[in-house]
Amino acid sequence: MAIGVVMHTFDVQVADLDRGVYEDLTLRLGQHPSETTAFLVTRLLAYCLEYEDGIVFSEGVSATNEPAVLVRDATGRQTAWIEVGAPDAERLHHGSKLTGRVRVYTHRDPAKVLPLWAGKKVHRAEDIVLTTFDPGFVDDVADAVERRNTLTISVTESQLYLDVNGRSLASGVHRHGIV
Repeated sequence: MAIGVVMHTFDVQVADLDRGVYEDLTLRLGQHPSETTAFLVTRLLAYCLEYEDGIVFSEGVSATNEPAVLVRDATGRQTAWIEVGAPDAERLHHGSKLTGRVRVYTHRDPAKVLPLWAGKKVHRAEDIVLTTFDPGFVDDVADAVERRNTLTISVTESQLYLDVNGRSLASGVHRHGIV
């Protein structure tokens, strides 16, 4: 672990009615000094909203050949490549060739992220989904994050309801094709 990494613990209850996922999780996330709290929150949301057996966080900024979150099946084969932020087209191309499913979660304006991939070669680009949230939502969650956190996440009809350390927030879960 890098010097200066801040560890955050999240006790999370996930109730994703849209996917039929109900889990209680305890997650420890290291925040690298170069990582904003908004990026950390987006990693956390990506993990919770994509939760399934075999999901893990990668080694973070030191894992240059892996996404922020990935899913492996029982044999160890990668089945989902889940990026956070605004990865370049080459990373998406690589992830799409390795796995059956690629997702990108960002806390940025989709109008600024989507053009990064326009006209670029990305394997199965039509299958890749960019997920965003209402403007300001991730920043509001980041403002409520402490070293030890309790979260309740509920998703129904593409609406996300989140309680973080007693603060209630809500956002649409917006999905965009990248082509």
